Amino acid sequence: MADYDLDLFVIGGGSGGVRAGRVAASLGKRVAVAEEYRFGGTCVIRGCVPKKLFVYASQFPEHFEDAAGYGWTVGERSFDWATLIANKDREIARLEGLYRKGLDNAGARIIDGRAVLLDRHTVRVGNETYTAEHILIATGGRPNPHAALPGREHCITSNEAFLLDELPGSIAIEGGGYIAVEFANIFHGLGVKTTLVYRGKEILSRFDGDLRSSLHEAMEAKGIRIVCQDVIERVEKQPDGRLSARLMTGGVETFDKIMLAIGRVPNTEGLGLEAAGVEIGVKGEILVDDYSRTNVENIWAIGDVTDRVQLTPVAIHEAMCFIETAFKGNPTKVDHQDIATAVFSQPEIGTVGLSEEAAAKRYRELEIYRASFRPMRHTLAGRQEKMMMKLVVDAASRRVVGAHILGPDAGEMAQLLGITIKGRLTKDDFDRTMAVHPTAAEELVTMYQPTYRVRDGERV
Repeated sequence: MADYDLDLFVIGGGSGGVRAGRVAASLGKRVAVAEEYRFGGTCVIRGCVPKKLFVYASQFPEHFEDAAGYGWTVGERSFDWATLIANKDREIARLEGLYRKGLDNAGARIIDGRAVLLDRHTVRVGNETYTAEHILIATGGRPNPHAALPGREHCITSNEAFLLDELPGSIAIEGGGYIAVEFANIFHGLGVKTTLVYRGKEILSRFDGDLRSSLHEAMEAKGIRIVCQDVIERVEKQPDGRLSARLMTGGVETFDKIMLAIGRVPNTEGLGLEAAGVEIGVKGEILVDDYSRTNVENIWAIGDVTDRVQLTPVAIHEAMCFIETAFKGNPTKVDHQDIATAVFSQPEIGTVGLSEEAAAKRYRELEIYRASFRPMRHTLAGRQEKMMMKLVVDAASRRVVGAHILGPDAGEMAQLLGITIKGRLTKDDFDRTMAVHPTAAEELVTMYQPTYRVRDGERV
């Protein structure tokens, strides 16, 4: 066997790369992890964590309003954007320190700098070169730059949204995925006049249709303007610093900020993939097999850079499967089925398994259980917002193949529903389960009769 400097060189210090590096080092492997910016990756630095903190901040206006119905008098209130940014930055710095500490305690070498492949076993960082038996690429992704949009340089992405010097008075967000939807709710909750522009017929494509339409209705009821089947074709900066957006449908509107949230692209440029012979796909994603191995036997890739499922827990799961395969002699395929996920909109979405539309293409007959109700927490507050729960059941086997929730704490419920869907439990198992009362979640086990059926793709 060739004599390498390291057993594993990890390129990328996000959640997946750090997990793989830390666990490999704890097994006694010689490991180095290189990161050109900050450890923590998209999730910690400019994604899940700061976004959820912003979500919490944006929910307080409704909390203040609801308090009156419960006998509380809320005095004068104000919001300070600079305070939120400073506290967010402090928390991110703390988490980054924990990522570094975890690697250091495990015995991994931390390298600050951009890593480039020279060949299948050699990596250069600055003026230093390293050889490794295995190389793991976990460089993540970034917002689609929308380079073809005239005036794109005047716009921001989710990255810059976390770093704004001040809160804008108005914003247009182009996109209809979960990032666009979440930021629309965040900015609106913080008092920004918000418009969402999406080219599709309905926001959140690939989510269950009832969830999509119900969230759309709830967002508009709150005051968020949603414009579907339209796109921004040109952006121009005005003398006063505001931005005018020309829409495909012909209108021109002016905003303080325009945010582009039209997907993400893998970070593969300038990595030296060609020199190492690593194949990429049409989007620039690194192509891997079921074990996260590239076409080059000793080079692996996990996380968003592979453009499989762009979620932090998935990258971590892929990292653990990589460890089992590469270092424990236990080849383990990545399981991407029935992944629970949440959209931290207001109201929140939690979902796992198949949508009604997807299930109708796979199963001849479905039973759909659906409930819409006002949760107890809204009653004294006088809030009219409805909660929705939906189970999609294969009529032949009675297995619950999809579960979807819109309402408070939907993401928390989705995590637990993920276990039941993954465990292939049936509607009979749900029916045998005692309810916890009074909770909103009890509705999941008390929907005894189907609301309707779907046969050969048609509701009956």
